[in-house]
Amino acid sequence: RMAFDNLADFIHALEDDGDVVRIADEVDCELELASIVEGHSQQTASPAVFFERVKGHSVPVVANLFGTEKRLCRALEVSSFDELADRLLALIQPDIPGSWLESLQLVPKFTSLLKLSPTIVKTAICQQVVKIGQDVDLGELPFPRCWPKEENHAITSAQIVAATFHADASKATSIASQVPLQVLGRDRLAVHWTVRDQTLRLLEEYRAARRQMPVAIVLGGDPLLAYAASVPLPANTDASAFASFVRQAAVELIPCRTIDLHAPANAEIVIEGMIDPEAEWVEVPGLGLSTGFYGPPERVPTVQVTGVTQRSNPLLPVTITGLQKSEQLICSRATERLTLPLVKLAVPGLVDIHCPDFGVFRNCVFASIDKTYPGQARQVMNALWGISWFSTMKQIIVVDADVDVHDEQAVLFHSTANMHPGRDVVFSEGPTTMDDHAAPIRGMGHKMGIDGTRKRAEEGHPREWPDVLATDS
Repeated sequence: RMAFDNLADFIHALEDDGDVVRIADEVDCELELASIVEGHSQQTASPAVFFERVKGHSVPVVANLFGTEKRLCRALEVSSFDELADRLLALIQPDIPGSWLESLQLVPKFTSLLKLSPTIVKTAICQQVVKIGQDVDLGELPFPRCWPKEENHAITSAQIVAATFHADASKATSIASQVPLQVLGRDRLAVHWTVRDQTLRLLEEYRAARRQMPVAIVLGGDPLLAYAASVPLPANTDASAFASFVRQAAVELIPCRTIDLHAPANAEIVIEGMIDPEAEWVEVPGLGLSTGFYGPPERVPTVQVTGVTQRSNPLLPVTITGLQKSEQLICSRATERLTLPLVKLAVPGLVDIHCPDFGVFRNCVFASIDKTYPGQARQVMNALWGISWFSTMKQIIVVDADVDVHDEQAVLFHSTANMHPGRDVVFSEGPTTMDDHAAPIRGMGHKMGIDGTRKRAEEGHPREWPDVLATDS
């Protein structure tokens, strides 16, 4: 396994594996490109797709880079997602706590473990071409329009880098997020943060300080950084530090040209800009979401682009959201395995978790537990809802440790057989994902937990519990 400093190196390695399909014919970034990617993503191999010629543009496009677990593992330099989790577990193993309180106290230590200093360089390939002011034109880049009812072209695979506000900029912490942006014009973008996004809360810090907030929209570079921006890291944890932990080597950054931020030195394209916290938010039309539905129109902040830097021959990575076999699902599977060791520290008795694809990693989670006392399944449900990444899950199904949560039919068999609706269904009210169109109030609604474990007499089941049929081995 080898590290990939830039996107081109990663693509060449995938081509050597026969894992890239090249499209030599000219394609249109208006719907056609996304349709071609959708077709390839449904294939068993789900290859990456390289578009050599995009109508009206000189920049080629690559899509579906993380369309399989194998390719994402290559980017992460691991043989499996569990290997990455084992690496994290080994890092914290000497200090595994013995109590709930100690588990909570481990979180800041985990953050400090990731504070590996990046290397600041003076020159980089991401600044081979620099466009500032009137030279900026986002229309030169082939951002796609993916779905028929979308009105604007969108950026869906960028790392959006901001920083905590500090009077001394050198002491600020860099924060990365990954949300869609809509292209509103030559030098203007709408960014789809929600009230739950840490970066949006940073905007309030800049508002209080009466300062504009700089942002860098990073496209391409080390493929690991694209994944790192999607990981739900603890608050104020630098995504480049997490990438350094995974790589076991410092990430190279370079100062941006028009704003006071640093960007990955090996990025393909960096869009620099400022957000005015006092500016009125604009209403933008809905986009296709990873839920498989269109999102509603919403009011969001805008970025005034101040500069664009890029390689002399850049590639544009894009993600087609909403596909049945999407890159977001693959990345979420990796995050599921990565976070499991930390979740197990916070939830006593938890054995394993699995977010099935049909729940698009926000609607359903299966959890298995080593049940040792009555009511433990309910405790686990509430503990999971208390963890940020699971807090908006609409449904949690808890089963016994001998049920493989990755075998979805087994989970459904045991949970439906072991569940009595009047006793074993738990409802909770609280925050839901902002993309949940079924919630009567956006961002607020009900969640359901199902106790699919074997019941004890103390749990209101006086009858003898039967054994599962099994042949003698």
